[in-house]
Amino acid sequence: MVQSIDTRLTEQRNPRSTRIDQLSTIEIVDLINAEDRMVAAAVAEEREQVARAIDLTVDAFRKGGRLFYVGAGTSGRLGVLDASEMPPTYNTDPELVQGVIAGGLAALVRAQEGAEDHAEDGAKAMDERNVGANDFVLGIAASGTTPYVHGALKRARERGARTGFLLCTYPSERLMQSHDVVIAPLVGPEVITGSTRMKAGTATKLVLNTISTAAMVKTGKVFGNLMVDLQVTCQKLQDRGERILMETLGIERWEAQHLLEASGGHVKLAIVMNKLGLDAEGARRELDVAGGSIADVVGDLKGR
Repeated sequence: MVQSIDTRLTEQRNPRSTRIDQLSTIEIVDLINAEDRMVAAAVAEEREQVARAIDLTVDAFRKGGRLFYVGAGTSGRLGVLDASEMPPTYNTDPELVQGVIAGGLAALVRAQEGAEDHAEDGAKAMDERNVGANDFVLGIAASGTTPYVHGALKRARERGARTGFLLCTYPSERLMQSHDVVIAPLVGPEVITGSTRMKAGTATKLVLNTISTAAMVKTGKVFGNLMVDLQVTCQKLQDRGERILMETLGIERWEAQHLLEASGGHVKLAIVMNKLGLDAEGARRELDVAGGSIADVVGDLKGR
């Protein structure tokens, strides 16, 4: 078999799947599952770099800055997905974590493959969002070569932002020197050659979930392991909010309902109101003084 001349790991042929078109259905399932098991281990190898990205994100938030994910295709969609889940899960301002995808919103539902080739469009996206010194911009490109992403990161650095790069192939020395952090989980060649929506996409989602979740924990959005900064906006979240209050405060459901109503549907505020005997405004002031950390206001959840 002639070897590929492309040095990118994401473009190599996987020797274990070269006859996948001749396998039975269950054999295809088993093969894909076996390959997927490698992903978490590859992400674990990058644990220190992921932690560095978390610290950069938290530092940005504490300075009043933002986290931007920038990508194209699957990478861009995963960035937008992670960013869009922050407001409903942690009651963040939609501007705090933003996903930027080549081709704009239309690229979320229909491929805009040519959009990734224009570095100047990535730079323009940073200008339009007024990226600055307090922000952290994480570029995502499984192959490590997407011009749109490189253009965005170059402009972000010029504007004073700190930058990172997430890829699933061997990073070049130049890439390592250009950014504050480089995360490179080496998941190996895909089952279908070049189909980075598979293992590379899974690794990307794991990394982004870890960065955003840990950043929310470290900025006071979590109490114990409960998402207490959620805002009650639907029946599911109403039920979850009531159960969180019942568990953390030892109260009945009807009491939790009244407390949630008095807090404007804000679970973290309701906990502080109950624990300190304050109204909503007083509780909000206490949280503001503590930088949003509920544990600093009412003590931690250990032993409850």
